[in-house]
Amino acid sequence: MSSAVMAKFMLGPWRFVGTSLGGAPRVQLLDGEVAVVELAPMLFPLEWAAEPLRAALTLASRARALIVDLRANRGGDPDTVAFVCSYLLDERTHLNTMYWRGSERTEQSWSLPHVPGARFGGSKPLYVLSSSSTFSAAEELAYDLQQLGRATVVGEPTRGGAHPCNGWILHPHLEATVPVGRAINPVSSTNWEGAGVQPDIPCAAADSLDRAHALALERLAPGQPSIATAPAGS
Repeated sequence: MSSAVMAKFMLGPWRFVGTSLGGAPRVQLLDGEVAVVELAPMLFPLEWAAEPLRAALTLASRARALIVDLRANRGGDPDTVAFVCSYLLDERTHLNTMYWRGSERTEQSWSLPHVPGARFGGSKPLYVLSSSSTFSAAEELAYDLQQLGRATVVGEPTRGGAHPCNGWILHPHLEATVPVGRAINPVSSTNWEGAGVQPDIPCAAADSLDRAHALALERLAPGQPSIATAPAGS
């Protein structure tokens, strides 16, 4: 997301924070002990979002399977991506590397070795819902988990915004947005720029929750390989 777009979206940030419970507006338990955590409308900076995300993800940690709904998420803070991933993995993991063109430097993003609350963990079934509106940092969350083999992405290809950009106002009606870096995934050695995150299970976004729930129930059915119990703590 460009700095100019982010600035526009962050106008009146507390209105979005308050109306979305800090970016986690829904935690729901479906049949079969399958939890849904919706993250929307964006991944807010951790100084705003850490507590509500901790509460939502800890509440879902004892579910037998988890669906993370990113269909209405427009992006946000990469540090928040790492925070969320930390609840969905068992150990510290390299998630992404950002290359910055101007200074010829790289910054690595890793999941946290410890989290407040309880982890869902890295072994139980995990599904991520995507849509054509899923963008930027939300795409990174889906892509990181997909490339690690941790999550199954269900829904539509995402918008395809992987490169951080800066914007310059050239005219009251004209802005130039120029990429200043690129994301480099440690597994694929590339990113989702332009192409978007491609779902493992393509379907209409409106149908993706039902589809992911059915997949989870099938995975959890008797006779399927056993699922490890969630850790009691971080």
